[in-house]
Amino acid sequence: MRCPNCSNEDTKVLDSRPISDGMAIRRRRECVKCGARFSTHEEMEILDLTVMKRDGRTQPYMREKIESGIRKAFEKRPLSRDDFHSLVTGIEQDIQKSGKDQIMSKDIGNIVMKRIKGKDQVAYIRFASVYRKFADVEEFVREAKKL
Repeated sequence: MRCPNCSNEDTKVLDSRPISDGMAIRRRRECVKCGARFSTHEEMEILDLTVMKRDGRTQPYMREKIESGIRKAFEKRPLSRDDFHSLVTGIEQDIQKSGKDQIMSKDIGNIVMKRIKGKDQVAYIRFASVYRKFADVEEFVREAKKL
């Protein structure tokens, strides 16, 4: 790890701690050359996963898309930073459990909906209204009644 102060690549780890649900690690480091201290954050990534869109196109998996959807669903709703991180990590763990190199976007959407439903019903309805593309108010009401 390169020191942000002097760019030296020789640093030592002073402390390592798991973050959230143990899927990330925070490390406190010190530069051997200049003595500067800094923190790093290591997190598991889902690699080489392709998402098949509804129209048949494929694209690489992007965590940012899930994060964006969840942020929109939980806008002005109570969700701490740790709960947000745990929610996204849990979704990624569910995706990874499939063990496949390719996943349908609708399967990701279903996983997200299942996870959000357990956290906040308003956020669930918000996400469902976009994900399921409700055509009219009746569809919206039917989904809300399922809660």
